[in-house]
Order: sequence, then C-alpha cells, then structure tokens
Amino acid sequence: MKSTLQLKQKLFITIFILVVARCGIFIPIPGIDHNSFYNSIGQNEVINFLNIFSGGGFSTIGIFALGIVPYINSSIIIQILSSIIPDLENLQKNEGETGRQKITQITRFLTLLWAILQSIAIAFWIKPYVFNWNYYFITDCITTLTTGSIIIMWFSEVITEYGIGNGASLLIFQNIVSGIPKVLVKYTSHLYDKETIKNFGIVLILFTLMLIITILIQECKRKIAILSVRQLGKIQEFNPQSYIPLKLNQGGVMPLVFASATITLPTYISQIIPNQIIQNLCSIFMPNHLLYTPLYLVLIIIFSYFYSSLVLNPKDISNNLKKMGASIPNIRPGAATNSYLEKTLNKLTLLGAIFLFIIGLVPSIITNIVHMNIFQGLGITSLLILVSVAIDTAKQIQTYIISQQYDNMIE
Repeated sequence: MKSTLQLKQKLFITIFILVVARCGIFIPIPGIDHNSFYNSIGQNEVINFLNIFSGGGFSTIGIFALGIVPYINSSIIIQILSSIIPDLENLQKNEGETGRQKITQITRFLTLLWAILQSIAIAFWIKPYVFNWNYYFITDCITTLTTGSIIIMWFSEVITEYGIGNGASLLIFQNIVSGIPKVLVKYTSHLYDKETIKNFGIVLILFTLMLIITILIQECKRKIAILSVRQLGKIQEFNPQSYIPLKLNQGGVMPLVFASATITLPTYISQIIPNQIIQNLCSIFMPNHLLYTPLYLVLIIIFSYFYSSLVLNPKDISNNLKKMGASIPNIRPGAATNSYLEKTLNKLTLLGAIFLFIIGLVPSIITNIVHMNIFQGLGITSLLILVSVAIDTAKQIQTYIISQQYDNMIE
C-alpha cells in the first residue's frame, strides 16, 4: 500500500511538471509580430528540426522556447571534455558522489552560458518581426529566454530525483508527442477518400514494421561471457548470467540526432550566404540530390563511433575485469582482452550504424510510395527518441515496484 502511494506521488509530480513545462511554451514574449514570424519560418528546415526538441517553442518564441536544448548541449559538451581533460575525467571516474556533484554544477553553469548565447542569437534573429527593437527589448528577451531555460533544467532535475524516469528525456518525449496531432490533422479532411484510406493502411503497416525494428535495435545486445577465478576449476558451475552486455546501438539516438542536425547545415548555409558558387555547392548535399544519402550514411557512422567511444572504453572494461579477477574465456587478460573488446565493439557499432541508416530511409520510402508527407515533423529521430524513452521509463517503473516489494519483504 505504501509503495503504491509513493508511486502515485512520483507519477503526479512527473505529470504536473510536464504540464507546466508545456504551458510555458505558449506564453509569448511580448513585442513580437508572432503571426508574420510564424508564417516566415514555416519552411525553414533548421527551425523545424529544433522544434522537434522544443515542442514548437522556436515557432512561438514563448518563455520556454529554448526548452531543454541548452542543458542537453551542455551535457554533451561535458561528456566530450571529460574524455579530453584529465581533471574532468578524474572527477567523473574517481571522485565518487562528490565528483559527480561537481560535474553537475559545471554542467549547470555551462547551461546558463549556452542559454545566454542562444538567447542573444534569437534576439537578433527575430529583429525583423519586432515592433520596437531596442536595447530594452534585447535585454528582456535574453533574460526571459535564459530564465525559462534554467527553469526547464530545474524541472528536468526535479523529475529525475523525485519523479519517474529521466527528466530531460521525458521533456523531449512530451515535445515530440505534442507535434503528432498537427501531422495527423493535415490529412483528416481526406479520410473518406478511398485512395487516402488505402495509403493510410500502407503507412500503418510500414510504421508498425519500422517500430518493431526500432525496438529490436534499441534492445539488441551482444553478451560476452566472463569467467571468475573461482570458476576456473569448476567449469560445471559456470554462471550463464555472468556476462558483459554490449548494445548494438551504444550511442542510442544521439548519432541520428547529430547526423540529422548536421545534414541540414547546407540548406541553412545556402539561405544565409547569397554567393552562387556556395549555393551550388550546398545544393548537391540537399535532399533528393546526389550526395545527400551517402553523406547521411557517413555522418551516422562517424557519430555512432564517436558516441560509442564516449559510452564504453574497452581499456577501462579490461582493467576492471583484471581487478575483479575475471576474464573472457579463451582470451588472455590485459592487452588481448582490450583488443578483443575493441574489435567486437567496432563491429557492433558499424552494424548498428548501418541499421540506423536503413531505418532512417524508411520515412522517405513511405513518402514516395503513398505520396503523402505524413512523416513531416515525425522523422526516424523522433521515433527512436519516443521508443527509447518509453522503454527506459517503463523499466524504471518496473524496477521501482520490484525494489519496493523487496523492501517490504525485508521489513
């Protein structure tokens, strides 16, 4: 009974914060001609991509327009710096809880700096749509957007600590889900058309298939058995539960997020630079052109290897196995184990990147088959985020219930 009440409290806190965060997006910053601004950015691919993570915040320029984006950017930067700067790496690996708190504090300060920079960029970007653009408006805009971003960061931490699931992931999840009705509403007026019903049936089948494959990729892992010193003379007592799980997709959704963001840069550059040579060069990297698909594949592979190196370090795993007196069967401890893990991880990463690329092409294939751009605003990046967050949150709820039952048994 007590565990059920605590779970309800956690769910209430999570849902309440998500609702407040969603409402804040629709509280507009005053002094902007929002109608003309919204109409002018409708076809901007970069803004449409950012809107996926802000829930349309970059279209409305509300007080929570930046959303969780600065916090995510800061967390990624800290992850990268931790693998480069020895002091940060020491804080993260050897200082325990104190080190993690310091890393969190650094991430918060970096989020503040990042939010200020993005707020300044937005204040100058929306200048043509502001009624009275002056230093007072710039100051108000920067202060409002930065404060909103810090509040969202605090919301995410409150959800993570007192609610259910990862706060940052759930905020992104909510923003993506909020865009689905807009996509579907575009096609409701043609629901009684036989051709449209047929196309919807095809989309539903392909979408379900894509969802199943996505879940398999997210959950697929290679189990590398390990053998402890105590088991060396007792092979019959080998524990099949002792293994190292290496996921097929170590980087999760992040390789697709960054590949999708990077692939939009040629379009953005061609819009802001009027030079004809640069525009012609950028055009070959745009959708439906020669090098778009190969570039997309290369970017996914590069970011997959990059994030795989951040998530798992074969040398650290090898050292930890050596400290625990464990080893991989038929593999010598030390350098041989490190080499074996590196080769295995490289193969898995390449295979996972190719799978991500194939799934990433499915929306465009569906669009060409049914001639309906129903996946606009709901690409494979969004789908992967939805699937991974839903699975992780469900696992956390299940783990919480099991832990509470275990505590009750002890009492």
